[in-house]
Order: sequence, then C-alpha cells, then structure tokens
Amino acid sequence: MQAYLFVHFRERTTPDGEQVYFGLSRDGFHWEAVNGGRPVLWAYYGDKGVRDMTIVRDARAGKFRILATDLSLAYGMRGRYHGSWDAIGREGSKALAYWESDDLIHWTEQRLIELGDADFGCLWAPDILWDREREAYLLHWSSAHRKNGYGPKAIYYSLTRDFAHYTAPEELYRKADSGVIDSAIYEEDGAYYMFLKSEGNPERIVLLRAQQLSGPWTRVPAFDEAMQTLQAGQYEAPTAVRLEDGRWCLFLDYYGVRGAGQGYVPFVAPSLQSGAFVRSDAAFSFPYGFKHGTILTITPEEYERIQAYRWPVD
Repeated sequence: MQAYLFVHFRERTTPDGEQVYFGLSRDGFHWEAVNGGRPVLWAYYGDKGVRDMTIVRDARAGKFRILATDLSLAYGMRGRYHGSWDAIGREGSKALAYWESDDLIHWTEQRLIELGDADFGCLWAPDILWDREREAYLLHWSSAHRKNGYGPKAIYYSLTRDFAHYTAPEELYRKADSGVIDSAIYEEDGAYYMFLKSEGNPERIVLLRAQQLSGPWTRVPAFDEAMQTLQAGQYEAPTAVRLEDGRWCLFLDYYGVRGAGQGYVPFVAPSLQSGAFVRSDAAFSFPYGFKHGTILTITPEEYERIQAYRWPVD
C-alpha cells in the first residue's frame, strides 16, 4: 500500500505563506493539513521565503530532499523588486533553497544551492527526476537568460549524484514561439512526459513526450484537447502522481482569482500516454488552497510518522 505527501506553500501576503507546508493523503484524493496548517520548515536565508517546492526520495543515499524557489513576495515585492515581476525575473535569486532529511520529520537547516551565473535571471520552480541513462538526478527549472535579452524563458537543467556537486546548467527545452515555465517530468513505460506552462500559443498547460530526456520532445495532442475547456492564462504549476491502481492524478494550480479561491484543481487519466485527463473536482478534497508543490509517494508507516509528529513551534 502507498500514501502521499504534498509539499507546497500558501498564497498569503504575509511571510508565513511563503514557507514549506505539508499535506497528507491515504488515497491521493482526500487531503489533510500537517502541523495544523502551519509551516513545517522556514526559510531564514536568501529572500527568506520559498515557493514552488519539489521533493524527492533519494533511495541511493537514504535521504529525502526538498528544493524550492528562493523568493519572498511578502518581503521583496514592494522593496527589492519595486512591484515588478519583470524585475524578479531578471534580478531574482540565482540560487535554490534546499533541505534534507533521513525520516521526513527531522530536517537540516536551509541552505542555498548556487546554480545560476550572472547570465541567468531568477531560477524558478525546480523539479527533480532520476536520469537512468546518465545515472544521476536531473534537476530542472525555468529561467530567463541574457542570450535572448531576458526574453521568453526556457527550461534548464543540472545533473547531480549527491546534491552537493552539480554540473554547469544547460538548456533542456525551449519553445520556439513562447516562453515555458513550471516543468514537471515523469516516466511511464520507458518514455518521458513533461508538463509545462506555455506562456503563449497556447497560453495553457501542455504535455510533451520523448524517449530520452535529451529529446526530441513532441506534443501530446489528446492532452491539448483535454485542456481546451479551461480558461487560458489561469493555470500553472502542473504536478502529477501515479496512484496504486495505475491511474494518474494531475493537479493544476488555479490563480485566476485573488486570495482563498486559488489552489490546485485535480484531473485524472488512465495513463500519461493517453493524455485524456478529466477534471474531477468532486472526487477530491483539500483543507485549503495548496499552492505550487509536488507529491511524493510514501509508505503507510511514513504517513503515520508525519501525522503523529509534534512539529516545533518557531
């Protein structure tokens, strides 16, 4: 049997929103808050806030690892970034926030992983998967870059085997007619599938398929058809998980309203290959609006350990 851990942040105007939160589920459909809906980890360095979390089980090292965008709008939007998303994209952090744990409840203090050089804009929305060909973890994210005048963003990557040493960033995917952000990559039956937020043509979530992580990547037309009913420009941060029965749950972060109406909207499909995701709101429940995160499959024992732990009060 398996259970699920959702690592995410909350959309608030106060600094506590841009911290690390946990949600738990036994079935992938019904979710509960951890720690009474309060943060489980705090960012004390860099921007002193984090968004867009990802988590991976590093079975080779016996550790869990969380990475996140180093960004606080609560602290920085009015001051450092002068109310400008463009300024964040150009001048934001070239580092990613990082924590590690042996057991999902005791975590190291935050540290910053410096990956971007002076040619990069902000490093957004990291995600991780195992690259079986190169026998390393592929850490990928979206950034603007000096080479195109900090115009449309592309997806970049770095390889690591120990989360201490990283290869120089390289481009993983660039869309010819628009920027792309929020990459999430999964493997199914020997093929790779990458969800992306396309910033134009269309301004929607798209799904690409490739036999190798180096590409070439091609669109999955059935997924485009499934997304046609969604309002353009209102969804981002795709994340997915495979259920015990083989189906896939895809969650898209809806940001089309202000405040409490934001958060993840669920979709279900028999496979990634099919692309046939059906919106399934009635089958899911959340205690509040989970924002841009990822889901880790965990054991029932790990579920009980997280649920029973009395988290420190900061």
